[in-house]
Order: sequence, then structure tokens, then C-alpha cells
Amino acid sequence: MSRKAIEFIKNYFYTLTSNLVSLLISTLVILVLPKLIGVEEYGYYQLYLFYSSYVGFMHFGWNDGIYLRYGGKEYKNLDKGLFFSQFYSFVFIQTGIAVIIIGTAILFLDSEEKTFIIQMTAICLFLVNTKNMLGFILQSTNRIKEYSQIILYDRILYCCLIIVFLIFGIRNVELLIISDLIGKLLSLSVAVYYCKDIVFRKISSFYFSFRESLINIRVGIKLMLSNIASMLIIGTVRFGIERSWGVAVFGKVSLTLSISSLLMVFINALGIIMFPILRRTKEGNLEGIYIIMRNFLMVLLLGSLIIYYPLKIILVAWLPEYNDSLIYMILLFPLCVYEGKMALLINTYYKTLRKEKMLLGINVISLIISITTTVFIALVLKDLNVAVFSIFILIAIRCIIAEIILSKSLKIFLYKDILYELLVTLIFILAGWYFSFWYSLSIYLFFYIWYLVIKKNDILNTIKNIRELLK
Repeated sequence: MSRKAIEFIKNYFYTLTSNLVSLLISTLVILVLPKLIGVEEYGYYQLYLFYSSYVGFMHFGWNDGIYLRYGGKEYKNLDKGLFFSQFYSFVFIQTGIAVIIIGTAILFLDSEEKTFIIQMTAICLFLVNTKNMLGFILQSTNRIKEYSQIILYDRILYCCLIIVFLIFGIRNVELLIISDLIGKLLSLSVAVYYCKDIVFRKISSFYFSFRESLINIRVGIKLMLSNIASMLIIGTVRFGIERSWGVAVFGKVSLTLSISSLLMVFINALGIIMFPILRRTKEGNLEGIYIIMRNFLMVLLLGSLIIYYPLKIILVAWLPEYNDSLIYMILLFPLCVYEGKMALLINTYYKTLRKEKMLLGINVISLIISITTTVFIALVLKDLNVAVFSIFILIAIRCIIAEIILSKSLKIFLYKDILYELLVTLIFILAGWYFSFWYSLSIYLFFYIWYLVIKKNDILNTIKNIRELLK
């Protein structure tokens, strides 16, 4: 086995381990908290998670610019003095933004619960964005082991604090949110330790490089806006649900979304290590690598939908008070197919080919469609079923458009594959929605096997190519 293959496997093991721990802890939080705290309290907890998922908007692309510009470089070759100055300039700005948000919440919000959530989101903004600057430096320079440990320590401490609170009968949602922030503070501390040669330098070596900051922001803002637009595609629908049907329904739908997103852990583990590798790959090889990764990934993602069936049995027994929202899992579970392909393949290739502007355009158009659809559903149709189903439709359309455009750049033909995958996914949804449990399972298994048969030659070629790469 080649040195590169060994390094790839090691890095994947590190990221997979940290993401598996995150998966277990996320599962604990997703499945145990709704059981132990009230529906409305859980709704407020989900609201904090919802707001905090957008704090990345406030780094204005600075972090993404560093990630894109320095992706594929060696950490030891970085200009540490330059990054020292960039880091503290960034910390100063993030502190100012957090203070402004906290002050605004105190002055203008009437609800104590929402004021608290906004204040905690502002603290989260500072901790997450500052940690991410250092984390992106580690990730882009292929220091995957250290990056993985940052994630790991955060979630372990968070889990331990929640367990302690639950053991002592503490059911206060405010303490649960503070636990999340304490975990993020630890992850920032670990990131500082691993980048100590950047963070701890003589103050006399500090200099504010407006040009460097501007270049990073100019390069990264397109990717940041693209990521924010991507999140808002689902976020707009969730916001519409919270406004139209209340916090309790919002919490229930968010629970279903969280469960449906658990499989993304494995995809994210691969995505973290693929970007620096692809940046070091000759452009002529990108087409072949894309086809290999795509064939391998789609067989796994479509096969992973089978997990829905035993998972639903467990969830119905474990969370009977959420039965009315678990019916939406059949509509949202296939998100992992299109979100997974987007996260691992499409986004990574757009970044590698430096087509962030094109990716931004696709996500903005999808966001406009999402806003229009949400307004129509919430104000005219007033149908929660359609609102939830629209999440899947919007994500699938965005992914298909992005892949068709990318396939033209790579000069590969994928229309037939895209159609097969959409057909199998829609059959999964329709069978689960209209037929009983065992009938729907039988129908989906039949069509999944049909998919494997028609893709037999592609799958065998992919296995052969993977073996050759590992030699």
C-alpha cells in the first residue's frame, strides 16, 4: 500500500472517530433530551441550535478565504507572523460584533427566553468563529489529526455536562445551552494549543495587514455566502414553520431533521480530508476520481435509506409524544442522499476548481425559490405536510442543478445516473408515505436491488479502481 493511501486511511480514521463520537453524542441529545424536557423547552433548545448554526455569517468569509488560499500547503511553511496578526485582528472584530448583538438583544427584545438565546448565540459566535479560523488552518494544511481532536474534546465535555445535569435531575434548558458553550470554549482552547506558534508571539511582531485581510475576505466571501445561502434553503422553511405553527411544532420537525442528518457524519468525515488532497491532485485526474467517488458514494447513500425502517420502530417506541412529527421522517430521511453528495463531491469539486462564484449563484437561486415557496405554503396553502416535503424537493433540485453544471466542466455524462437516483429516492418516499411498513420496505428493497443490477459494471469498475489506488 502506498504512503499516500496509508496517510489517507489514517486521516479518515481520525476524522471518522471524532465524527462518530459526535454522532453518538448527537444521538444522545436528539433522542434523550426530548424525553426528559418539555416539548416547548426542547423547542427553545432547537431555536438556539438553529440561530447558532448561522454564526459563520459574521466572519464575512475571512476564514473561508484562508481555507481556500492556503489549502494544500504545508503547515510548517506558513508565515506564522502574518497569521498571528490575522488572528488577533479577527478576534478584535468578533468581540465587537458579539458585544453589539448582546446589547441589541437587551435593548429591543421583550421575551426573556429569546433574549437569553440571542445572548448565548452571540457568545457562540465568538467561540466558534475564532476556533474555526485556527481549525481551518489545520484542516487546509492536512493536520487532520489535530483538527479531529478539536471536535472530539468539544463534544465529549458537552456530553459529560449534560449527563451530570440529567443524573442530578436538572432539566433547565438554559444550563443545557451553557453546556454547549463550555464545550466550544474547550475546543477553542485546544485549537489555540495546536496553533500556539501562531497565537503566542511577541506583541511587537503584530502588524495589521489590511491587504491580507481584504484578500482573504474577497476570496472567501463567495464561499461563505454560498454556505449561508445553502443553509438558508432549509432554514427559510424552518423559520416559516416556527412563525406559522409555533415553537412546539418547530421543535418536533427539527427533531426529525436532526435524526435525518445523522448519516451526514460519515460524509463530513470524508469531506474534511478530500479538499487538501484534491488541491494537490493534477487537474487531468479530477474527472476519473469524481466518477470513482460518485459510484462508491451513491451505492452507500441509497443503501443507507434502509436504516430508516428499524430506526422508525425504535423512535416510535422511545418517543411516543413525537409520533405526529415522526411521520415526516420518510420525507426528510432522503436528504442524506442529496446533502451527502453535495457536501462530499459537488462542493469539494467546486472549491478545488475555484468555482465558488458559480456555487454561490446556484445556492442563491435555490434560496430565492425556497423563500418564494415558503411564503406561498405558509400564507396560502397553510399545509405543514407540503412545507416539510418542500425541504426535500428544494435540496434535491439544488443538488441536481449543481451536478449538471459541474459535469459539463469535467466533461462527463451523468444524466442517466441522476435520473436513476431521483427515481429510487422518490420511490422510497412514496412507498413509505402510502403503504404499510412491510410493504414499503419490500418495495424499496426491490428497487434498490434493481439499481445495483443496472449499475453492476460501474460498481465493479469502481472496486477495481479503488484497489489500484491503494497499491
